[in-house]
Amino acid sequence: MNTAKIWRQSMGDMQIFSGSRYRPPTKKPMLIVVLVSFVIMFVVTCAYLYRPRNRTVCNMFSTRKCKDIADWLPPVPVRDYTDDEIAAQVVFRDILNTPVVMPTNPKIAFMFLTPGSLPFEKLWDNFFQGHEGKFSIYVHASQTKPVHASRYFVNRDIHSGKVVWGKISMVDAERRLLANALQDPHNQHFVLLSDSCVPLYNFDYIFDYLMYTNISFVDCFRDPGPVGNGRYSERMLPEVEIKDFRKGAQWFSMKRQHAIMVMADHLYYSIFQAHCEPGVDGKNCIADEHYLPTFFSIVDPGGIANWSITHVDWSEQKWHPKSYVTQDITFDLLNTITSIDESVHVTSDEKKEVLRWPCLWNGIQKPCYLFARKFTPETEDSLLKLLSNYSSS
Repeated sequence: MNTAKIWRQSMGDMQIFSGSRYRPPTKKPMLIVVLVSFVIMFVVTCAYLYRPRNRTVCNMFSTRKCKDIADWLPPVPVRDYTDDEIAAQVVFRDILNTPVVMPTNPKIAFMFLTPGSLPFEKLWDNFFQGHEGKFSIYVHASQTKPVHASRYFVNRDIHSGKVVWGKISMVDAERRLLANALQDPHNQHFVLLSDSCVPLYNFDYIFDYLMYTNISFVDCFRDPGPVGNGRYSERMLPEVEIKDFRKGAQWFSMKRQHAIMVMADHLYYSIFQAHCEPGVDGKNCIADEHYLPTFFSIVDPGGIANWSITHVDWSEQKWHPKSYVTQDITFDLLNTITSIDESVHVTSDEKKEVLRWPCLWNGIQKPCYLFARKFTPETEDSLLKLLSNYSSS
């Protein structure tokens, strides 16, 4: 009796458990999580250990920029180049690949773009003294024949053409200066200067700074705002795309190879000649602010420094930079300018993004500016006193 009763009670308990919603705990979800985690770690480890050579693998633990991620993506379709583009590429590639043979006595070509007489010739005379044979001077006067105060400038005027601010004639004047300066095979570096420019250092420092670097100092940055890409015209297609359109100051310093390339260029110059002037297509395109920056961003972006070695103050945010008058000329002003070692640009869109990068000379951060403008003629005496002994450091 007792045995049968116990058996019946046990069977009843089993029926109760089997008919209820109760389920004993299981470890399957935890096992799945562990397995999935193991697989992920295995894949990441393999990807890291056996990644393709010369490619960057992007993962959450990496602090490196994944610049080579494009190698993992399908190739971007390349458009067909025009005959003129192909011809231009051949010429520019040949110029860049030609070995540079430095003459025994290389010179810097100082090219002055001025409406008439140069107000700081006495200052430049002091700068050039004792360095004969290391420089050449070329003066492009667009309005009146200059009256020279320094012997170094006598008979250095070139045949000049009319120059109108904002017009392609400004680029024409730059090319005219380069063409004349390139006739001297000893000229290895070419500096464009205005009538309001003054040197900030002594001749030796500037000579070494320019002659012993393998880049050109052409100002170049991308401005998505109205006075940057807002000046771009789709009529420049297909040779000039908006992604290549750049802006920069016109005051450049370039090595001989780049000067030859500018003179050899017909393709891009003709595009800017036709489609970059104030009023063309309702835009206010300024050719001298866009032609050279865009040209070099297309043909040799790694060959330029992306900043100008000529300082100018745009803090007043006007169409033209700040002009320095006599009371501005102090040691502190010149010291401030020569202490700047970062290039700074601000975009003209609503973001007003500040673009900043160090001024690197052969990989070493150095002062950005060798020259400065815009100084009014009345400041010459004050500048002569402050710059009588040019700093060599």
